[in-house]
Amino acid sequence: MSAGWDGEYDLVVVGSGGGGMAAALTAVDCGLSVLVVEKGRMFGGSTGISGGGIWIPNNPTLRAKGHDDSRESIRRYLDLLTEGRVPAARLDAYVDNGPAAMELLGRSRWMRFFWTKGYADYHPELEGGRPLGRSIEAVPFDTRKLGEDEKYQRPNSMKGPLGLWITSKDYHDLAMVKRTWRGRWASVVAAWRVSSNMVRRRHMATGGRALVARLRMALKDAGVPLWLRTTMTELVVDESGAVTGIVAERRDENGSGSRTVRLRGRKGVLLASGGFEHNPEMRAKYLPEGGRDDFSMGARENTGDGIRAGERLGAALDFMDDAWWMPAVRHPAGATIPLVSERCIPPSIIVSSEGRRFTNESSPYVNFVHDQLAGGHVPVWFVMDAKARARYPFAQILPGMPIPKDFYDQGLAFRADTIEELAGEIGVPPRALAETVERFNGFARNGKDEDFGRGDSAYDRYYGDPTLKNPNIDVIDKAPFYAFRIEAGDLGTKGGLVCDEHGRVLREDGSAIEGLYATGNTSASVMANEYAGPGATIGPSIVFGYIAARHAAGVAA
Repeated sequence: MSAGWDGEYDLVVVGSGGGGMAAALTAVDCGLSVLVVEKGRMFGGSTGISGGGIWIPNNPTLRAKGHDDSRESIRRYLDLLTEGRVPAARLDAYVDNGPAAMELLGRSRWMRFFWTKGYADYHPELEGGRPLGRSIEAVPFDTRKLGEDEKYQRPNSMKGPLGLWITSKDYHDLAMVKRTWRGRWASVVAAWRVSSNMVRRRHMATGGRALVARLRMALKDAGVPLWLRTTMTELVVDESGAVTGIVAERRDENGSGSRTVRLRGRKGVLLASGGFEHNPEMRAKYLPEGGRDDFSMGARENTGDGIRAGERLGAALDFMDDAWWMPAVRHPAGATIPLVSERCIPPSIIVSSEGRRFTNESSPYVNFVHDQLAGGHVPVWFVMDAKARARYPFAQILPGMPIPKDFYDQGLAFRADTIEELAGEIGVPPRALAETVERFNGFARNGKDEDFGRGDSAYDRYYGDPTLKNPNIDVIDKAPFYAFRIEAGDLGTKGGLVCDEHGRVLREDGSAIEGLYATGNTSASVMANEYAGPGATIGPSIVFGYIAARHAAGVAA
């Protein structure tokens, strides 16, 4: 070892989410030695607790299904989404390197994916958008194969009772168990999985958990060390200002103590340590009013460590006032439950404190909360009737099941025999809410939402009820009526270090900080203020991790 270093590697990766692990695998493929350090006691970051979708157009899984895109259509779609706020070179790098990044991952015997056909791009009506979608997911994985590492993997919400495992496609079908034959068949499959798992004793993971488990297996095959409980505290720079390593606190497994280590990155350091969603000071400083309270579903360790470390070296920041917003219900036990499919429940509306609708409830979640915050509507109220409760799941409450008493006791849910009584319970003007419901019911009878176009987009309809004239709207008329308090939640923050097309972190004057790279939510989003489709967080994280590792290795893109 050189004097002053406790360990030397070609590349040090900070963070064990999808971007960090993909970068490490890329670096090894380029002949580099790599170390991945992870702040938490479990690996996977926000990727591991996500749905696990990957939005990378023209990837090998899509091409194998005959889903080839023209480069022009992809770029046109991204240009319309990002509205000139992202440099063309960075968009080009994403589009052009995405397929190669997935091809590299696919060389591992562990990395297997499937297309979630029909899960539309979030704006399929735009030029270049695709109603059938471009998102892929990792094939479900038995985490027993992780061996000793299994206990260090984060749980997520894609696992049901008695070992039931479901993919996002499974959930799409199961949500209609009371409405369609496909939904009923999905319930039969689910029952078979439960009984099969009891016999075979499998520990099946899906979504983001399957993805990070497969990446972890690939890292093990590649011989990449992963240090858990290791928090980066600062970046080390030489006399020229180039980043040459990190200082970190490495905690004992039993939590009884820690030691400071200095780790050299001869080719550089890649920051893939997530956003600042669980840093209250940064939320208060950067996020808009109404979005500052922490209802985030990102990994608890994401407190902006990488962003602040880069900023101390003069790095530029962008999109700090935005997040990957997600409407959410606070569970009485304290967890935050995302509302993705629920906003497509037909006999329901979401209203402001004035008792009025303010946007298309079924729109992409980032857009929904953008409209919510722009109007100052925090909180808002999800109003539904007895048909909705009998037919569709809501916030992890199965159709037909009673709402747990704790929801009522903590003021998160209300029930009444009339719409006017419900309005009084939640503190909105009774006449306004009654008029809003009456107007919506007229739209439902005609099958057309004339105010906000709910159900017009293929994205809206994906989680809708296909037995209805308009899958996203139905009359709200069967008592009792229910209301849930909805918060402005998020999946993580969007703002971070400004990077170039090579993943290098840039200063305010546009010059690169040599040896410093970033990807994922540590970097300013390549999606600007928008969201291309399912997995448009994980997709760019993987691609720019791949690009950064190759640049550090001196390999041309």
